[in-house]
Amino acid sequence: MSLSEAKRKATVLVAGSWGTALAFVLASNQYDVVVWTRTEQQAKEINVSHHNEKYLPNITLPINIRATTSMEEALTHSTLALFVAPSSAMRSVAELAKPYLADDTIVIHATKGFEPEKLKRMSVVLSEALERPLADIAVLSGPSHAEEVILKLPTTVVVAAENIHIAEKAQEALMNTAFRVYTNNDVIGIEVAGALKNIIALAAGIINGLELGDNAKAALLTRGLAEISRLGTAMGANPLTFIGLAGVGDLVVTATSQHSRNFRAGYMLADGTPLSTVLEKMGMVVEGVKTTRAAHELSQIHGIEMPITNQLFDVLFNSKPINKAVEVLMGRVRTNEMEPNS
Repeated sequence: MSLSEAKRKATVLVAGSWGTALAFVLASNQYDVVVWTRTEQQAKEINVSHHNEKYLPNITLPINIRATTSMEEALTHSTLALFVAPSSAMRSVAELAKPYLADDTIVIHATKGFEPEKLKRMSVVLSEALERPLADIAVLSGPSHAEEVILKLPTTVVVAAENIHIAEKAQEALMNTAFRVYTNNDVIGIEVAGALKNIIALAAGIINGLELGDNAKAALLTRGLAEISRLGTAMGANPLTFIGLAGVGDLVVTATSQHSRNFRAGYMLADGTPLSTVLEKMGMVVEGVKTTRAAHELSQIHGIEMPITNQLFDVLFNSKPINKAVEVLMGRVRTNEMEPNS
């Protein structure tokens, strides 16, 4: 491999819908993209038929995207590694990647969630597992359905890193005329916003399923954003991040679209379908479920009121009837909208 070729190789880990869409963005920017997957069957499908039907049906991938189950092959000579593993698998994937990741490879993640049990943000998980400075881990987030990105519909996102030079390198690698990328240095805010909006999207799906109306959904999004902002600020985020692309932008797109797994899962929950059945029918990770548990615990750790999150937690994990949860939210004590824990 020539030096010029080496400079244009990027690796995406793993080959879900969002990982495949981001591989497409990098391929459109003239990178040779290697997608790492755990299964030989998926690798063969991508390499032979140039499809990833389970995650992005009816889409033909460009020939400069190939797949492998070999982590060494995926990362050797790669100058950019984009981690898009589910939050529960991020640490294990990073540990597999570590021996083959060059010191100067740009590391970005695009996963929206917290590590289960440990409640750690994804950049912290990557920093620990890869033994890299936290400041050099970048995060990509914002309103971006994979189904629209792969069609080159206009999409605008944000990439954040404490080391702004890393964010700018990531921006340069990913940005094109269909995929606009802004930079930011508020990693905490970007990660918290991206994770917690999935909780509100679950609740929005429930509202749609119950036919509670647009008024209720508007209130949910508004008060949901207040909860996200309260917890994020308590964790050290910049409050302004939550009115940006990773905050209100991602919240709106995820809580109003059938493309959203979390929205669809909430819709199915509304008729009383058990959570286990919903997750089985979805067939893909619904990050909002585990994030609801994580946010519930984080709110207690930081002493933050999160009434929507807490009621959804009871619905998901304590078998609380949805109508009772709605009654509790609507019957809360009178308060001022501007009070810190309203």
